[in-house]
Amino acid sequence: MNRNTLLCILTLMTCPAGASDIAIKIQGPAKSISPDLFGIFFEDLNWAADGGLYGELVQNRSFEYSPEDHGGWNEMTGWDFVERDGGKGFVTVKSDAPLHFNNPHYAVLGLQKNGATGIRNSGFDGVSLKAGEKYDFSVFARQLAGPGGPLVVRLETKTGDLLAEAKLPAPDSGWQKYHGVLEPTNTDADARLVLLTTGEGQVALDVVSLFPQATFHNHPNGLRADLAQVIAELHPKFVRFPGGCLVHGDGVDNIYNWKNTIGPVEQRKEQRNIWNYHQSVGLGYFEYFQFCEDIGAKPLPVVAAGVCCQNSGHAVTQVWEQGQRGLAMADMPAYIQDVLDLIEWANGPANSVWGAKRAAAGHPESFHLQYLGIGNEDKQTGVFRERFKMIYDAVKSKHPEITIIGTVGPRPNDDDYRQGWKFANELGIAMVDEHYYESPEWFLNNLNRYDSYDRTKSKVYVGEYASRDNNLFNALAEAAYMTALERNGDIVHFSSYAPLLCNTRHVNWKPDMIYFDNTNIVRSANYYVQQLFGQNAGETYLPMSVEPAITNFSISCVRDSQSHDVILKLVNASTNAVTARIDLASVGKINPAATRIVLQGAPNGNNSFEHPYEIAPKTNGFTASQSFSVEVESTSFSLIRMKTK
Repeated sequence: MNRNTLLCILTLMTCPAGASDIAIKIQGPAKSISPDLFGIFFEDLNWAADGGLYGELVQNRSFEYSPEDHGGWNEMTGWDFVERDGGKGFVTVKSDAPLHFNNPHYAVLGLQKNGATGIRNSGFDGVSLKAGEKYDFSVFARQLAGPGGPLVVRLETKTGDLLAEAKLPAPDSGWQKYHGVLEPTNTDADARLVLLTTGEGQVALDVVSLFPQATFHNHPNGLRADLAQVIAELHPKFVRFPGGCLVHGDGVDNIYNWKNTIGPVEQRKEQRNIWNYHQSVGLGYFEYFQFCEDIGAKPLPVVAAGVCCQNSGHAVTQVWEQGQRGLAMADMPAYIQDVLDLIEWANGPANSVWGAKRAAAGHPESFHLQYLGIGNEDKQTGVFRERFKMIYDAVKSKHPEITIIGTVGPRPNDDDYRQGWKFANELGIAMVDEHYYESPEWFLNNLNRYDSYDRTKSKVYVGEYASRDNNLFNALAEAAYMTALERNGDIVHFSSYAPLLCNTRHVNWKPDMIYFDNTNIVRSANYYVQQLFGQNAGETYLPMSVEPAITNFSISCVRDSQSHDVILKLVNASTNAVTARIDLASVGKINPAATRIVLQGAPNGNNSFEHPYEIAPKTNGFTASQSFSVEVESTSFSLIRMKTK
């Protein structure tokens, strides 16, 4: 066998000029690889939660927006005051005697004469409604002064035409929740919600909410069904949440606190988002864990390592806490207890302190938490290491059953990476989280990255990666890299592309895997690569020899232990077609009726709202055997799934 022969999947090498035929053969002993290799990473950036995956249709429902969230915002952002039928009055925002101390602001609507006054919400770039579907409306209200009168809730077009209406009782003097169901007569992607008071006096309003009844799996306070379904179709084995930079926050006062995100939504504590907007935390820890359960994915929450993001600096308020800062040491015991309480909340019995809170939310059974990330691409300073070790030691001591995932910085090979690995080796951390956003050429040139990693040291989670664009060539470079991850699935246990979601009207970061607005969803070419790997993963890797090695061509072969299917993946990122002669004699008898899926197109091809399926996989029947030939088209990813006898 000459030096150009590749074992255990093709690595990137230079081929003889004009080579177009290759021979591929199973060669070498099979090895077990991680059954959880491909998952997803969710972060609330690009308005991925509010206005995105979270099903709430009312923006700023609790009147908690502020200029600190975003320049020019205030408590009434998203709302307009309206006067109807000759009514005269006012609207203001107050904070005395609130509904809950975590939710301090509420609107006061005044009516000074006959008619009606109200507030109108424009939603997240419009309230998107479908004719014939039912929507649950709710509001907390109390009468502050005057006799008051019934409340009227309306769904209207942008120009004021009625789509649906419901009447609610006149509020009492104490905070109560009032409900109504609305069924619009027409579909409208740019509707408005209007809430009116019809009785003289002053009425307080808070947590004004509108949800489609048809959320994902029909959960109350649930997720946007179509967007959640697109994510579910990735077949992720795990979900990392609630984010990266979001977790350790913009300054220590902005560190994400999971306890503020559970319980009734009116009792959750909203906060500023490091990405320059607002978090209602309606999509909180209960909803994250519930979503994982719904799609059969393992939950992988990440908590801050007692430090804020090294990129902290709040440009909106000009209050700068530049750089990484640590919680005061006096605050660390309470913070560590919060982390321990998270594990009890997820896994503890229903009669435990925090397990009881999970049970009260409707889930008495454990969420079966196995993994916990501590930190996110943190700068490797003494401040970080001291606090990380305190959290790590406490969790490891009390919960040895939990696999802790550490962090080695934001880049593939810098000082933070080297110091992070040194620190991980000193502590014997079970797994570390590597991140890198690089060019497609970097990915194609680094297919050997994990071949030489020490198998006796920490396992690897490639927690964030992307090749900086959504063209097909970028997706193919990632696919080639994923074949290398499969080859090294004994050391790389998890991987997730990032970011996952992008609301195209509120972009913080590109590229992303899935783009959406209120009514449309576009799956990128990168999405389809992730989907094909996620839906066709295996637990056993079958090493292969390739002769000769050619540039920008990669393969992997795995076996699914449940179906016993053999799954062959061939990535051709070059502009020349390749004829591959496949020898699978050593895997046993193969059923001729196989499936071939091809993702192919121009290297710079991508998907858009105008052309959402320009790059999309095509599935065909395929006749397989122990030995066959297949043409792998230029700039394509081919997957052949075969049943063995």
